[in-house]
Amino acid sequence: MSKRISRRALLRGAAAGGAGLIILRDSRLAFGYEANEKLNVAIIGCGGKGRSNMDACAGENIVALCDIDDNITADAAKKYTGAKQYADFRRMLDQMGRSIDAVVVSTADHTHAPAAAMAMRMGKHVYCEKPLTHTVYEARVLRDLARKHKVATQMGNQGTASTGMRESVEVLRSGAIGQAYELHVWSNRPIWPQGVERPAEKADIPSNIHWDLWLGPAPKRPYHPDYQPFKWRGWLDFGTGALGDMGCHTVNMPFMALELRDPIAIEAEVHGLTKEAYPKQSVIRYSFPERNGLRPLVMYWYDGGLKPSPDILDGRELPGSGVAILGEKGRMFSPDDYCSTYELLPKEDFANFQKPAPSLPRSPGHAEEWLRACKGGEAAMSNFDYASALTETILLGNLAIVTGEPIYWDAKNLRAINCPKADYYINTPYRKGWTL
Repeated sequence: MSKRISRRALLRGAAAGGAGLIILRDSRLAFGYEANEKLNVAIIGCGGKGRSNMDACAGENIVALCDIDDNITADAAKKYTGAKQYADFRRMLDQMGRSIDAVVVSTADHTHAPAAAMAMRMGKHVYCEKPLTHTVYEARVLRDLARKHKVATQMGNQGTASTGMRESVEVLRSGAIGQAYELHVWSNRPIWPQGVERPAEKADIPSNIHWDLWLGPAPKRPYHPDYQPFKWRGWLDFGTGALGDMGCHTVNMPFMALELRDPIAIEAEVHGLTKEAYPKQSVIRYSFPERNGLRPLVMYWYDGGLKPSPDILDGRELPGSGVAILGEKGRMFSPDDYCSTYELLPKEDFANFQKPAPSLPRSPGHAEEWLRACKGGEAAMSNFDYASALTETILLGNLAIVTGEPIYWDAKNLRAINCPKADYYINTPYRKGWTL
């Protein structure tokens, strides 16, 4: 797409050279996509969040539906009647690749990367739910593939499109609270089981479920309804826990404003961790060095009902989720997961505060950003170049959780300097038959 000549440029060049125009029957071959031309979109994961992501693309041509649950696929096909139905995304892409322009991936975390990678290698634009990947290595691979194939990408952290979120980034960057030195982020997740053991009882695989396809690259295990649907988030082999689920939302704004890439140390205190599942509660401490003139900063993450001390906000009662940024001249507080609203504290110090002039573009809408980029427009803000770095920072917290050791991170070489057993979780091997 990015290599195609725009209609305007072609017309301008022809006029300048006095050459005649050859009009092709398929205008996409000559000009790329016009703003009002429809994309052929394939959906991988049609239930839950996948349904809303699919419906966000309803103005395009939905040409293929893929889900491991035949009932979910059949239900989606009632609305998108012309779409072909599949259970295996690999077969879908193999058979329909030439007639697909873009792919939406809304599967469990452990199958994000193989689906997105296959699509990008075929030159398809990709939207993928958060967190972008299950492992840090996968995040790097998807970033590099997006760069190599020059496709339009976006991760599903919808709050990035919020005007309030972008404004809060501008306020922080303006120096309103001075240099930030401490950050607290807390979440009301998990709202699914964590800190549990693998179920011992046997269960029959429902006739509508393709269990082996759902397992994908993960180690083989018997079916059980405690894994799928939704409860997969708490299991090490399938999800990324409370941190992976919500970190790409709640940490997004400070990550963007404060350049929170490549922490040098990550430590975790957990309660209820098992060999199979993420813990019931965790507190994670990230240490960031100086970054492009920004002073060193410590970030704390809390989940499972744990929160920072109310003292950070003058003793006020803290909501279930929130973000508090402590700076040399004041504090910023956001009480929602997307950081779409904020306040500066203490209030009396900011009574006459004037917002900085907008420096970030305002979004037409989260899905609209990606669809516009697919048609040759401006890149989505949460494209894979950005989203991979955010995902990597978030997933490093899980390294500290599952290894039970502090992680001293060598970002350049993608390794935990002090913890060899982290290697398995940085780049978890795939089951035979699945590739990245």
